[in-house]
Amino acid sequence: MCKIGFDNEKYLRMQSEHIRDRIAQFGGKLYLEFGGKLFDDFHASRVLPGFQPDSKLRMLLQLKDRVEIVIAINAADIEKNKLRGDLGITYDLDVIRLIDCFRTIGLYVGSVVMTQFQGQAVAEAFQKRLESLGVRVYRHYPIDGYPSDIAKIVSDEGYGKNEYIETSRELVVVTAPGPGSGKMATCLSQLYHDYKRNIQAGYAKFETFPIWNLPLKHPVNLAYEAATVDLNDVNMIDPFHLEAYGETTVNYNRDVEIFPVVTAMFEKITGKCPYKSPTDMGVNMAGNCIIDDEVVRQASCQEILRRYYTALCDQRKGLADEEMIFKLELLMKKAGITVHDRAVIAPALQKAALTGSPAAALQLHDGTIITGKTSDLLGASSALLLNTLKTLAGIKDEIHLISPVIIEPIQHLKVDHLGNRNPRLHTDEALIALSICAATDPTAELAMEQLYKLRGCEVHSSVILSAVDEKVFRRLGVNLTCEPAYQTMNDNDSKDFASV
Repeated sequence: MCKIGFDNEKYLRMQSEHIRDRIAQFGGKLYLEFGGKLFDDFHASRVLPGFQPDSKLRMLLQLKDRVEIVIAINAADIEKNKLRGDLGITYDLDVIRLIDCFRTIGLYVGSVVMTQFQGQAVAEAFQKRLESLGVRVYRHYPIDGYPSDIAKIVSDEGYGKNEYIETSRELVVVTAPGPGSGKMATCLSQLYHDYKRNIQAGYAKFETFPIWNLPLKHPVNLAYEAATVDLNDVNMIDPFHLEAYGETTVNYNRDVEIFPVVTAMFEKITGKCPYKSPTDMGVNMAGNCIIDDEVVRQASCQEILRRYYTALCDQRKGLADEEMIFKLELLMKKAGITVHDRAVIAPALQKAALTGSPAAALQLHDGTIITGKTSDLLGASSALLLNTLKTLAGIKDEIHLISPVIIEPIQHLKVDHLGNRNPRLHTDEALIALSICAATDPTAELAMEQLYKLRGCEVHSSVILSAVDEKVFRRLGVNLTCEPAYQTMNDNDSKDFASV
């Protein structure tokens, strides 16, 4: 299995204890702005090997009886049907998904707040849908002059217009389906209302990245910039922290830029600001749980390269511009890496050049490189998966895991009945065929038992994959990159039906 660079159990202990301390600091009530993904933080698990994708959720479960969740969603995002790119669902549907997930594991969802509400009909309809599910919904409104007009914001004409969110527990986690949902404004609005009600409360921020106690140009922090290149986030030294404590820490531009405003808001609401810097506002303990810096560095460099190839493919699809590519190339230079540092690229391209058809390569955790080529029966990705399972199971290369007798009827169905031009099996079709064979063939069954070992492996394809194959690799936990090129039109193939 892959090398571990992060102590997840230590993280759970430290993080939950640090949050308990912050709750106590404010007299027993804390609004915690929760950035990033709660259920499926795969970016963190890739750059910090050993970090579990649901670690933040497990940490909250340690505070289960003290935590209440408020989900913020921007009403404008509901109106625009904004999509969560990694899941392919709209923000409003993701709110319902989040509520279901939280409730399933026993976390209390207190309410949903619609920020930037301006009477949007779709937002009103969404509120009715949530209320029919027994979810309380509150409305927060745009404030003229936000965030610069402090006097207006911290007044009855600003935060005072917002509906007060009734909460019953001491830790109120404010989360959202994505950025720009108004999490910080929701927390500060609540502080304003609480202090008017003589309720003692505080605010803190939980963002995993950038990691404040790692160097500015550490690959982990550079990988965060690569992940948010479309948001124009830039890591920087926290000047407020340096001035206050003489200590160099890392934050990102938006928090540094907004800190004077947040300070002024705190002073207006409570009479003083409890923090001297953006770093002070954070509660992230991830940097204290890295146990092998070299493993983490290597993983983060691979993440930067993956982000670079994703952007190249997005540019080929018309979804990214030259500026994003340029920024990622600069990050690669800062990290001291090139595309040659991704071990699976050269073997995939060499196999493609040798065969004259699309090819793919996979690197196992022990460094072994396996390739797959296009054939009459299988696309390159399907061939790669089967070749890899053979290697992991110690099965001889000449043995067929799936008999042509089984593949040919599937091809007949695809081409003659379902209208596909490409007869070759996609990865999902190959795995289904393999599972059928495993019912009667011990060798195929042995191969199937190796699938879990693919998680965390690296793959590169010489062409852009079909959505089907991308999804299969993602579900297997494989880290995929592709050359920014479509399969050429030949042998009745087209880029729409490429199954490599």
